[in-house]
Amino acid sequence: MLNCWEAALGAAVSVPVLLFVAAPYIRRYVAGGRCKSTARLEGKVVIITGANTGIGKETARDLAQRGARVIIACRDIAKAEAAASEIQAETGNQQVIVKKLDLADTKSIREFAEKFLAEEKELHILINNAGVMLCPYSKTADGFEMHLGVNHLGHFLLTFLLLERLKQCAPARIVNVSSLAHHGGRIRFHDLHGEKCYNRGLAYCHSKLANVLFTRELARRLQGTKVTANALHPGSVYSELVRHSFVMTWLWKIFSFFLKTPCEGAQTSIYCAVAEELDSVTGQYFSDCQPAYVSPRGRDDETAKKLWSVSCELLGIQWD
Repeated sequence: MLNCWEAALGAAVSVPVLLFVAAPYIRRYVAGGRCKSTARLEGKVVIITGANTGIGKETARDLAQRGARVIIACRDIAKAEAAASEIQAETGNQQVIVKKLDLADTKSIREFAEKFLAEEKELHILINNAGVMLCPYSKTADGFEMHLGVNHLGHFLLTFLLLERLKQCAPARIVNVSSLAHHGGRIRFHDLHGEKCYNRGLAYCHSKLANVLFTRELARRLQGTKVTANALHPGSVYSELVRHSFVMTWLWKIFSFFLKTPCEGAQTSIYCAVAEELDSVTGQYFSDCQPAYVSPRGRDDETAKKLWSVSCELLGIQWD
C-alpha cells in the first residue's frame, strides 16, 4: 500500500517538474515563426488600422523601428495617442501619427480617407488589422452586422478609397489580417447580417472568410499594378480581442502560457509588410511567416466575385 502512495506522490511531483523543464520548448513552439527581414522603411508611409493595442500596436512599433512614417488609424484617440507616444519614445521615430477612424461608420471611413489623401502624398503599405470578435448581436452605423461591417466591409471601403494612392506609390502592399477561423466560415448571402440566425462565434468566422475571399479577388484585379494583397493568420494571441466574451476572457487568462504574445502574433503581419521575398507574391495566405492552407471555401473564385459585387452594392460604390 505504501508503494502505491509513493508512486502517486512521485507522479504528482513529476508533472510540474516535467512542465518546468519543457516550458522553454513549449513557449518556443507557441511563439511560432518570426520575421527575419532586416528591411528598412525610411521614406515609406504605412497605415495600420487598430494599432492602439495588441498585434496592431506591435506591428506599428516594429515598422516605426524600421524608419517608416506610421499612421495609427483608430476609433479610441486617447488610447492611440498613448500608444503613439510609447512607440515614439522607444524607437526615437517621431513620425508615428494618430488619425481618427471608426470602421463601424462609413462616414468616418470616408472622412479619414479624405483627410489622409489631402495631408499625405504617399502610401506604400496598408495593413487592415482592426477587428471585432464575439460581439453580441449589433449593427454598425450603416446597418451592417457588426463583424461583417467592421472586419470586412469597413476595410473593403477603406482599401477602395486609398487604392489609387497605393498604385501611384507602387510597389506597394495591402495586408489583410484574417484568421484560422475562416475555416469555420461561410458567406451566407441569404442572411449576411444575421437577422434570421445569429451566432457570435460563427459571425466572426464568416467575416474572416470574407477577408480571405476579398484578398483573393483583390489580388486578381491588381495583377500588373505592382500592388500586392495578401492575408494572414496571426495565431492565437493573448490580446483584448476576446473582451466581448467573459468565458473567452477567463480562458485566455488561464491558458495565456499557451498563447502568443502580441509581439509574437504581429510577426506574420510584419513579414507580409516587409519581407523582400514577397515583393511580387500576391493573393496568398500566411501563418507563422510561411504559406498556409486555405479552406476550400476560401479558394472559391465564384463566391469571391459575388462577395465583391454584393459588398460594392452594400457600400454604394463602383469598383471595377
